[in-house]
Amino acid sequence: MDLMNNPQSQRWLAVGLLVLVVLFIFSIAIFPLIGKGLELHDKKDDLAFTLKKYENILAGKNAIIGNIEDIKQQHEEQGYFNTQGTSALASAQMQEFIKQAIVQAGGQLSSTQVLPSANKDKFNPITVSVRMTGNIEVLRSVLYKLETATPLIVIEQLDIRPMRSIRNRLTHQIEPSNGLNINFQAVSFMRSQP
Repeated sequence: MDLMNNPQSQRWLAVGLLVLVVLFIFSIAIFPLIGKGLELHDKKDDLAFTLKKYENILAGKNAIIGNIEDIKQQHEEQGYFNTQGTSALASAQMQEFIKQAIVQAGGQLSSTQVLPSANKDKFNPITVSVRMTGNIEVLRSVLYKLETATPLIVIEQLDIRPMRSIRNRLTHQIEPSNGLNINFQAVSFMRSQP
C-alpha cells in the first residue's frame, strides 16, 4: 500500500507539516518576543530596585540635613575660630592675648608682628610673629596657655636659643644664664568673609 495515496497518511503528513510550519513561525517570531519581554521585565525590576534605593536615600535627606545643622552648631559652640569681624581686629585680639599670657607667666615680650597671609579655602589664617625672653618654665606656661586657648591658636616655627652668659665684673667669671630667647609664630583662624 502506498503511503502517498492513503488519505489518512496524507492527513497526518499535512498535520505534521502544519505543526512544523507553526513551530518554525513560533521560533522565529514568538521566542524572540518572549525573550525580549523577559529581558525588559528584569530591567524593570532593576530600575524599580534602584528607584526604591533612591527614595530611601531621599527619605533620609531631612535627617542628614538636620545632623549637618547640629554639627555646625556644635562646631560654632566650640569656638575654634576667631569671631572678630575683620582680620585686623582678630590679630589685635590675638596680640593682646599673647602679651597677657607672657606677662602672666613672668616672661618679657620683645615684639609681636602680624604677618600677611592669604585666604586658604574657607579659612583666613591670622599669623603673629612673637619674640620674647624667659626661662623654660615661662616658655612651658606660655605654650600651654596658647595651645589651650579658645579660639584655637597653633604654634609654628618655634626657635629657642639660650641667652648670652654674663661675665661677673667682680670675679671675672662667666655666670650661666637660665634665660632663653624665644621666637615663634602663633596662628589662629577665622572664617573667610563671603
